Amino acid sequence: MKIYGKNPVLERLKANPRSVRVIFIQAGNPEHSYIASKAKKYGIPITVIDGRKMLKLGRSMNTQGLLMEVEDFTYLDFEDVLDEAAAGRTTFVFLDGLNDPQNLGAIIRSLGCLGGFTLVLPTHDSVHVTEAVLRVACGGDNYIRIAKVNNLNQAIQKAKSRGIWIAGSVVKDGEDIKKVKLPFPIALVIGSEEKGIRDVTLQKLDVKLTIPMAFPRMSLNAAHAASIFCYEIIKQRPKSIKTTAALEGEKLRLDNLPE
Repeated sequence: MKIYGKNPVLERLKANPRSVRVIFIQAGNPEHSYIASKAKKYGIPITVIDGRKMLKLGRSMNTQGLLMEVEDFTYLDFEDVLDEAAAGRTTFVFLDGLNDPQNLGAIIRSLGCLGGFTLVLPTHDSVHVTEAVLRVACGGDNYIRIAKVNNLNQAIQKAKSRGIWIAGSVVKDGEDIKKVKLPFPIALVIGSEEKGIRDVTLQKLDVKLTIPMAFPRMSLNAAHAASIFCYEIIKQRPKSIKTTAALEGEKLRLDNLPE
């Protein structure tokens, strides 16, 4: 897979240098010297190329003079993180039929900023992590985990059996997100851009949540709604629980202290 652009390249280099195979840097840009020195520290090959070749490698996208070849995206095994979710150290966000790469990338970016979330995608009828998604994610993919499951509703049922409350985003007739007291441990379901949460999944919700609109005809897309709901989860998450993301962040900061 290819990652391009200053922020995505820099974040991958900081968070997961072992996944990087090679970095292409466009000649004549002294701003990239820091990235080159960081790559040298980890033994990552650097290739300097001209603008024409960069344009070809980047498929005419705006690479900002940086392109990185990395290992294919690795999905988490859902079963491996159930214990963490049941203990509240991570919060599942189930995406029910999301098909827009821009929305998935934006959700990954938001959750990477907030920390403490694990995305769950169904194998079928869903967008997956692609180069286009990673570009929009802008490095957020390095700070959350993403699982893929064959049957989303079976995964939700497994979460429920472990004592995790299932909340879902609905356009109307749900609890006002500004007023509701959320139960923990909790998981969130976000539906598709056009259809919302499927009826079969709605039946598994313990809590229906709604973002009140100032004007009834207005609505938010899936990515914006996910950001608002997840921010509220962060606000109400018990302070006594330190998330896995927080622990990993502390380790990352220690690993990057000056020698």
